[in-house]
Amino acid sequence: MLGVTLPFQVTSTPSKNNEISQRSSEKVVIIGAGAAGLTAGHLLSQKGIEYQILEATPAYGGRMKKTDDFADFPIPLGAEWLTVGTGIFDEIVNDNSFSVNVNTVGYNHNDNYGLWKKDKLLLSNLGSFNYRKFVNGTWFDFFEEYIIPSVSQNVIYNSFVSSINYTGDKVFVRTQNAEYSADKVIVTVPLKIIQNGSIEFTPSLPDNKLVAIKNAVVWDGIKVFLEFSERFYPTFTDFKITPKTSGQLSYYDAAYGQNTNKNILGLFAVGAPAQNYILLDENDLKSYILNELDNIFSNQATPNYISHIVQNWSEEPHIEGAYLNDYEDWKRVRTLFESIEDKIYFAGEAYTSGNDWGGVHAAAQAAKETIEQIVS
Repeated sequence: MLGVTLPFQVTSTPSKNNEISQRSSEKVVIIGAGAAGLTAGHLLSQKGIEYQILEATPAYGGRMKKTDDFADFPIPLGAEWLTVGTGIFDEIVNDNSFSVNVNTVGYNHNDNYGLWKKDKLLLSNLGSFNYRKFVNGTWFDFFEEYIIPSVSQNVIYNSFVSSINYTGDKVFVRTQNAEYSADKVIVTVPLKIIQNGSIEFTPSLPDNKLVAIKNAVVWDGIKVFLEFSERFYPTFTDFKITPKTSGQLSYYDAAYGQNTNKNILGLFAVGAPAQNYILLDENDLKSYILNELDNIFSNQATPNYISHIVQNWSEEPHIEGAYLNDYEDWKRVRTLFESIEDKIYFAGEAYTSGNDWGGVHAAAQAAKETIEQIVS
């Protein structure tokens, strides 16, 4: 429990014999401490509403994971780009009296762009591209600085939720060694966890919700970062994927806009194209990528290779995938978002109102809409 003081009393938790400890009731229980769960907790804190966040892993952040150990700037192993306006930071913080300062940089339309198509590299300018890179920071760093201070004492780690019972007036959420009661529950776990049946709902979820859960396509995903002694690659090199709805595959300058002399190339693969990478062990993966880059860039990768790191999101415990595919039916997304009996709410990159999905900003906005529903 990280030694923090929690706003309730707890009885003994004899997990060895699977007995359940009973904790006093909280008004809201949030399942998952990723972007949506943390945003929801932050907004509830502002409204003075009691809540608890149950996180299955030992750390917060979910798919905003990063590392500071590979380069002299933070490497975003998960969510990387800002794909909407910078005003989203103030929207998430939701406090006009608070100064939010996040440094980002946009791309130049004259940046070099490559398209790998039919075994040929076609070079041009990047053109209009509205994504922005964090400078010496990541989405994780933003949440750590501006959101975590208001929620940290309300997070219980290593608490994997196995069942949610919303039969009566209260909702009961069961983990491996405790049971929590609440008036309302916000589910923010990755959709793959729901699809795999890791959480049992009693009663069963409505038929339209079950159909949406079953048919929604979550892309597999992997990111690899490689350091080279020389830069031999454009700002972006996209692969021609057919059909485009099956996924994405790109190599990109991960050091773009950073205060560094290091040459860090990122690999981003989701959907069907990711299969060529996620099924390989690390040694074979390294060889596969270097051979691929040598083929594209005239044998410049292998002699300049220094080191690499891998984040395979499809094998990450309690996540098991990248994100909801970009081409999902918006009506299905909206169904995933719909609440049940004013007790069970869903918020996250896959559970939105259907206007946008698949990103940190979408997850945070979904959490905001959910809180508005709860307090209305």
